[in-house]
Amino acid sequence: MKIPQLAGTVLIGMASLGVFISCTSDAKKTNGQKKTVTANGDTVVTEEPEVGTVREAVDTAKYNALLVKLANGDTTGNWPVKNQPTPLAGAILPFKRVVVYYGNLHSKKMGALGEYAPKEMWSRLNAEIKNWEKADPSTPVQAGVHYIASVASGTPGKDGKYINRMGDKQIDSVLKIAKMHNAIVFLDIQVGLSTIKAELPRLEKYLQMPHVHLGIDPEFSMKDGSKPGKKIGTYDAADINYCSEYLANLVKKYNLPPKIFTIHRFTRKMVTNYKNIKLRPEVQVVMHMDGWGEPELKKGTYRHFIFPEPVQFTGFKLFYKNDLKKAPNRLMTPEELLKLKPQPIYIQYQ
Repeated sequence: MKIPQLAGTVLIGMASLGVFISCTSDAKKTNGQKKTVTANGDTVVTEEPEVGTVREAVDTAKYNALLVKLANGDTTGNWPVKNQPTPLAGAILPFKRVVVYYGNLHSKKMGALGEYAPKEMWSRLNAEIKNWEKADPSTPVQAGVHYIASVASGTPGKDGKYINRMGDKQIDSVLKIAKMHNAIVFLDIQVGLSTIKAELPRLEKYLQMPHVHLGIDPEFSMKDGSKPGKKIGTYDAADINYCSEYLANLVKKYNLPPKIFTIHRFTRKMVTNYKNIKLRPEVQVVMHMDGWGEPELKKGTYRHFIFPEPVQFTGFKLFYKNDLKKAPNRLMTPEELLKLKPQPIYIQYQ
């Protein structure tokens, strides 16, 4: 897979330095809100419950009933996942379906989030949301933006890790775009030749925010030292457990609602030892089908690599360009995706 080239002088500098762009910010609390003055002078306001904040507990019976609904009549015993913990209060899944646009603000080739100006992007995403609300009126939709905060690179950079790390200014811009429509935010990490243990802590100040969640992409986790894009990378359950424990600790420390944690997948070897993945009340894990192609190929990928290795929840990606390359040259519809077993509760458009 070819690694997209990111445009812009800022990222050219980042690629050569291989480090974060460091931007200062000034944060203040007012009436349960956190006001952060971003690198470009904008003020981002996020809800920040104080320690001791009480949220309404999850209705366990309703939660379990919705899990059965998502299983969509599966009779194999795989779904719903057995013996999973009830999430903490404030959980989004499975009470809402998350529908997001994915990409990077510096590349029109990496997804719809970077391809369109914010107002047009929101017009397009809201149209997709309406399609989902029509197809499944019983499940409210939570809008989101899924931003690639660390991008695997085709060049090694100064640190030799083949990674472009987005600076605070770029991530702050994404928070501002999300705020336009009360959306949640996912920050996605492609580690290249670095490691998830080295890269995840860099995003902690954002993951402390209640509406910011995490994604990781095994495709670009090159544990054997290969150049990103030359072969498909991998994560083990131990890597996934490190991330979920990290998120769980943030949830407990800052009294946050549960974090959603997405893991991209379209081959078996991208995620190893799935049975060892630990579920926690503080984190909701989504195994996200990330393969592109015609509808039958995508359904086959989901059936072979997502369905038989149940973790907790599932997601499904739709590619506006790559999915149209072969007949029947169209995207799958919400109605088609709702026929899958299990039904995906996280939908991503690229």
